[in-house]
Amino acid sequence: MRSEIEKKYLFKAIDAFQRRLVVVSPEFKILAASCKADGPRDSEFIGKLCYEVFSNRSSPCENCAGTEALGEGKTALKPKPEDNLDLEKMPCYYAYPLFKGKDIEAFVSMDFDLPTKGGIEEKLERSKAFLRNIILSSVDGIIANDKTGKILIFNEAAADIFGYTVDEALTHLDVRAIYPGKKAYDVMRELRSAEHGGKGKLKSYQVDIISKNGEIIPIKLSAAIVYENGQEVAAIGFFHDLREELRMKAELEKTQIQLLQAEKMSSLGKLAAGVAHQLNNPLGGITLFAKLILEEYDLPDGAQEDLHRILKDAKRCRDTVKELLEFTRQTRHFMRPHDLNQALSRTLFLLENQALLHNIEIKKDLDAALPFVPADIQQLNHLFMNIILNAVQAMEGKGTLIVQSYLIEDNQHACVKISDTGPGIPADILPHIFEPFFTTKEEGEGTGLGLSLAYNIVENHGGTIKAESRPEEGTTFIIELPITTKSHGGNDRGK
Repeated sequence: MRSEIEKKYLFKAIDAFQRRLVVVSPEFKILAASCKADGPRDSEFIGKLCYEVFSNRSSPCENCAGTEALGEGKTALKPKPEDNLDLEKMPCYYAYPLFKGKDIEAFVSMDFDLPTKGGIEEKLERSKAFLRNIILSSVDGIIANDKTGKILIFNEAAADIFGYTVDEALTHLDVRAIYPGKKAYDVMRELRSAEHGGKGKLKSYQVDIISKNGEIIPIKLSAAIVYENGQEVAAIGFFHDLREELRMKAELEKTQIQLLQAEKMSSLGKLAAGVAHQLNNPLGGITLFAKLILEEYDLPDGAQEDLHRILKDAKRCRDTVKELLEFTRQTRHFMRPHDLNQALSRTLFLLENQALLHNIEIKKDLDAALPFVPADIQQLNHLFMNIILNAVQAMEGKGTLIVQSYLIEDNQHACVKISDTGPGIPADILPHIFEPFFTTKEEGEGTGLGLSLAYNIVENHGGTIKAESRPEEGTTFIIELPITTKSHGGNDRGK
């Protein structure tokens, strides 16, 4: 038995206890209580049902420690609040049974006080705010939706990508509307499969989406299904915009192509220089001895005509070698004023005796007063060679090639038109002809780089190039380049 002094201090300790301590009958009636001083008096609780007084419920609390203590006949300690942040279902009690003999006559319950619950609420709010900041700060678009397609989360990055305001998305937008056609169903099918990271997950899946203004945007999508009690309740997706990445990739590919072409032209230039050296010596000998024969011998008219023909052809060979050297001459890619007509004539001179042009009629209409353009002559040579060869090949050995140059009415640009009488380019192919590696030729007959390189050269010169074509009526390439007022060789042919 306890002494009166022990009882006195035990009662003082109970009264000073900062948590609620109550003795409850198996029927959940309060038999004794020690509660906070700022609440109702302890005596007012006696005889009342604990769940009505403390939880305002009509039945015992869910997950009640007292219920477990009565059923198990031993101390019951429910999980701490950190393990269960659902405040509506948070356990209120630490309970242990009081026995009378072998029977339980009551249980003692201690609950968490309001400051503890308030701390949990504060912690929960901080967690929500932190999560919200993570979502809002993400550089990728984040969209969450329920099973009906209603948008639940739509961050600022998603607004930048898709063109909708956050309010528009949350109030009016169905998630299926961001995918073209039936693509949303394809995404959900892949998401439910196990092929992209496991069932319910989708990792680095490339897909096109459609913005508010109708623009098709390439996206790398990572997504997941949200489950609750084993049932799908929502889905969340992380949308990484690939436009800049693909633009940089295209720029890299273009640079690689230009480097390959530069290396090719460098090799061609070295080869041409070697060939010129090998040819110039025997051509010089042929010319020299043909002239000596004409001067030292009295020859019949027929023989003299033959020697003059030899001299003429030898000169033509030397001119061809000279033009070839000029065409492939390595430069430092300085932009200097150049004569477009001369570049066109040089290209035609190198091609006109080729077998490809034997049955091609060439018509030239070059403006003699055309101002110079600031250009890299090597790139101009390559540009015109590509376009003219393309036109000649399209005519398959028969037709008319028309080359024109003139000053545009704005007096700021020179225009070159190269037309053929070939079969033309189909309307569905025409928009793609300047794309790298695009070709309609049989495998092994073309790389698909010629027109792409031509486009890049014109772009590098600040100009424009386009193609106009009609089936069975041929194709016309139109090149516009900015002019210069600088003089060349002392002869000012600018404005």
